[in-house]
Amino acid sequence: MVDIALHARPQPVSAKALAARHALPPRHLEAVLQALVHHGLLKGLRGPHGGYELARERRRISAGDIARAVLGPDAVAEPGLPGNDVAGLVVAPLVAEAAAAYLAALDAVTVEDLCGRAEAARVTGPAAAPRAGPDFTI
Repeated sequence: MVDIALHARPQPVSAKALAARHALPPRHLEAVLQALVHHGLLKGLRGPHGGYELARERRRISAGDIARAVLGPDAVAEPGLPGNDVAGLVVAPLVAEAAAAYLAALDAVTVEDLCGRAEAARVTGPAAAPRAGPDFTI
């Protein structure tokens, strides 16, 4: 999301360019990108100059939004009714509490914040983000 926020102007960022920049398998990345589109965080644009761009302003997307979209409902769901054992009475509530704290911390950080950190660390620019040519993959 930060890469897309930093590089989606003037053209959307292609999945191929993202995969190459971050040494990610394209098939895995495409599933993540589609989850982000499904949750309204990215817009997918088709065509020879297609790719992905943010669906909302950077300041209106939190890291928690991204985590929820990528991790899915199982990772952030409330635990079921506790059993009458250590796992149900002790471990499950602890895991639920930790998950809630994790997401609350991520909700406090926006893509805008992360872009600022990336720019301050100088991990942006032509050397850090080569642009790929047209991608005709459908």
